[in-house]
Amino acid sequence: MRGNDGGERLGAAELGAELGERATLVQFSSAFCQPCRATRRTLAEVAGMVDGVSHVELDAEERLELVRELGILRTPTVLVLDAGGRVVRRAAGQPRTADVIAALGEAL
Repeated sequence: MRGNDGGERLGAAELGAELGERATLVQFSSAFCQPCRATRRTLAEVAGMVDGVSHVELDAEERLELVRELGILRTPTVLVLDAGGRVVRRAAGQPRTADVIAALGEAL
């Protein structure tokens, strides 16, 4: 991400899924990534708790062009998008639920 300057935007075309009404949690995963499974559960749980938030999981190996474009270096990497698809937060590694909720605060 180019800082928190809002330089990056993603939409349904890039994600292959519709954006959440209020925010979208985008997870880049890989097949043999153990922390990716726990991250999937955490993000799905948060998306289920917060109205208008969706969770989209992308296979990094299948989306190499997007991975390179966004500078994704490891999995899991999570991007928090606001309603317009602007990347407001980014984190690599397995996030804690509280951190995901706090990051959503910047998007909502």
